[in-house]
Amino acid sequence: MLITSQNIDLRPTALQDLDFVLAAEQDEHNCRYVGQWSREKHAAAISDEDVLHLIIQDKTGLPAGYVIVTGLQDPNLCTCLLRIVLHIKGRGYGTAAVSLLKEWIFRNTKTHRLWLDVKAFNSRARHVYEAAGFTAEGILRESVKRGDSFDSMVIMSILRQEYEEQLP
Repeated sequence: MLITSQNIDLRPTALQDLDFVLAAEQDEHNCRYVGQWSREKHAAAISDEDVLHLIIQDKTGLPAGYVIVTGLQDPNLCTCLLRIVLHIKGRGYGTAAVSLLKEWIFRNTKTHRLWLDVKAFNSRARHVYEAAGFTAEGILRESVKRGDSFDSMVIMSILRQEYEEQLP
């Protein structure tokens, strides 16, 4: 499987990619925004039929980030954009990846609701999701412990009908 656009490709993550995945996740510019998984948990996700674990790469094949989508087999037809992590920033790769994933999910699965949560202070990511048609549904106040403090999470989603209304 390869999902492609003008400037990026999304391809399945391989076990050989896990050093890159872990480094991107643990990078000082990313770790405050995303959860941390072990190598074993990422490896299990790669082979899980309910999960899409994908590498975001530029057109030269250079890894720029990764994304994890869960709930592909959810009986309620709710799919979760669990994580998107960019190692190469400022080139529109995140915006392109969200757009590609949204399109792929609604065209290739029976998903009714595509949802995500994002840290309330992550205004850059929230802007990307809003521009892609996601609607803020509410806030999980101080729901994620980080060190000695707690972060609030904003729940956002887009429904199939909303996606279809965006189509030209």
